[in-house]
Amino acid sequence: MNYLAHLYLAEDSAESILGNFLGDFVKGSTLKDYSEGIQKGIQQHRKIDIFTDAHPVFLETKQWIHPNNRRYAGIVIDIFYDHFLASQWSNYSGISLNQFSQQFYKLLEDNEKILPERLQKVVPKITSENWLMSYLNISGIDQSFKKLSLRVKRENYLETAVEDLVKHYPIIESSFINFFPDLIKFNQTLK
Repeated sequence: MNYLAHLYLAEDSAESILGNFLGDFVKGSTLKDYSEGIQKGIQQHRKIDIFTDAHPVFLETKQWIHPNNRRYAGIVIDIFYDHFLASQWSNYSGISLNQFSQQFYKLLEDNEKILPERLQKVVPKITSENWLMSYLNISGIDQSFKKLSLRVKRENYLETAVEDLVKHYPIIESSFINFFPDLIKFNQTLK
C-alpha cells in the first residue's frame, strides 16, 4: 500500500502514524534509532506490504498494468489503491480526508527533526502540495507518477502509468473494493 493506506491503518497514536509513514524510509540498523512505538509502526508497515504483495486480488490486478511498467506493478497498484481509498474515504473514516491530511501534516512538521534527512527535505512539499488530498484526482495520481519516474534510477515508463488507471478504472476499483476489507482484517491481527 502507499502512504494514505498505511496512515489510515496505523494505530491512533503519533508514534504509530510516524512509524507507518517511515516504513519505506528506514532501513536496517537505523530502526533502533527510533522509539519502541515508532519501531512497531515501521514493522506494521512492513507486514502490511508483505500481506499486500502476496494477496491473490493484488496479484491478479497486476495483469492490468502495461508490460512497460510490470517491473513496478506493485508500486503502481499501491498508488491506484490510494486513489480509491481517497475517493471512498467516507466509507472508511468518520473524519474528512482533508481533516485527516491536515492532522498528518501537522504531525510531520512537529516531528521533522526525527525524520531521516532526505525525508526532512521533502516534508515542505508533502504539506504544500497536499499529497494526501491529491490522491482524490486522476491529475494528482498522474503527477505522483511523473515525480516517481524521475526518482527511479532505472529506465522506466512510470510517467505513463496513470493511463492504466484510466483504461481499466472499473476493474481496478473492483479490485480495491475486494482487497481492502481483507487488508483491514489482517491489520486488526497486528494490534
